[in-house]
Amino acid sequence: MRVLMLSTPFPTHFTPMVPLAWALKGAGHEVTVAAQPDVTDAARAAGIGAVDIGERFHGLDVLQRHLPPGVRPLELMGPTPPEKMAGATKLWETHARYLLGSYLEFARDWCPDLVVSEQMELTGSVIAGVLGVPSVQHRWGVDPLSGPSRASARDFLHGAVTRLGLDGLPDPGLLLDPCPPALRHPSAAPGVPIGYVPFNGVGTVPEWLLRPAPEGTRRVVVCLGGQTLQLNGTGLFRSIIAAFEGLGDVQAVVTAAPEFHDGFGPLPASVRVVAPSPLNLFLRDCDAVVHHGGANTTMTACSFGLPQVVLPQLVDQFASAELLCAAGAALSLTEAEPQNDPQRVRAVLTEVLDDDRYRKAARTLADDMARMPSPARVVEDLELLAA
Repeated sequence: MRVLMLSTPFPTHFTPMVPLAWALKGAGHEVTVAAQPDVTDAARAAGIGAVDIGERFHGLDVLQRHLPPGVRPLELMGPTPPEKMAGATKLWETHARYLLGSYLEFARDWCPDLVVSEQMELTGSVIAGVLGVPSVQHRWGVDPLSGPSRASARDFLHGAVTRLGLDGLPDPGLLLDPCPPALRHPSAAPGVPIGYVPFNGVGTVPEWLLRPAPEGTRRVVVCLGGQTLQLNGTGLFRSIIAAFEGLGDVQAVVTAAPEFHDGFGPLPASVRVVAPSPLNLFLRDCDAVVHHGGANTTMTACSFGLPQVVLPQLVDQFASAELLCAAGAALSLTEAEPQNDPQRVRAVLTEVLDDDRYRKAARTLADDMARMPSPARVVEDLELLAA
């Protein structure tokens, strides 16, 4: 069968669908990603065929424009409360309305048997409805967003959808959810489980990082994604790095784009800064992760059974932090002030490392994820759905 994959124009929104694309290809099916170049670049790098629709999106422009120098979004706006989740997704409603015609034109020519889209791409079920084929929606991970977004989009896209002959915005025929039960957001509609296969993009890992830390040393990875630094996060990184000062039995590995390294200042002896490297290639030998609550980082850390310190910055990251803490696998600092305090960061880090309860809870999440059906198994369900 032919499977069309759609994604909003952030590579990290697309990445959770890559293992399913591989499983579909491995079963002999044809997969094509139709998206803006922000995503098609990532698709091609992962070995998946792609067609460019529209121009590059430059998704951070909207946020960067309103940030004073040196101020990150959390410092300016504070945490995103649940009641503002729908407003945080308005961009994707506008995006869907703007590109629906272009996506549909390609889909009519390519004639897919199935349309698969990630959780914020609202055009997938519309295109499937117009073509008379099934649609599937694939969550990134913890999902406080797609429910409020779809409810708001029913009104915003109503005219565009009814002009195509549909009664309204269709729901997907199948909703795939990689979250273990403990991390499923209470506002999220029930989905069908799909096993999470860690994939954090392509790249090279330093050779020394592929070996375990020296005996008696605990290795902690600091990974706050690519956006945090681009949104004035250098000061936050300095605070985190300073938190490792004096922790003699801990080796910190900080991943960050090379152009930001000089801004971190002098490093404690226990801290090494490396270029962004796919976490799934080296987390096996690590003891904990400090991260921002991004979906891919959260799910990858959970799949390796690692305790976590979560410093959320934007939108859904606060829900990830809350649920990880409730599951007993993490501690979190959700306000800018404690995040900027190396002593506060060190306190939660040492507690997560020293108290075995966090490791056991994290291991439980990993075990629950391992029991979920693999993407290869889910392909069988998609074949039946398309048939």
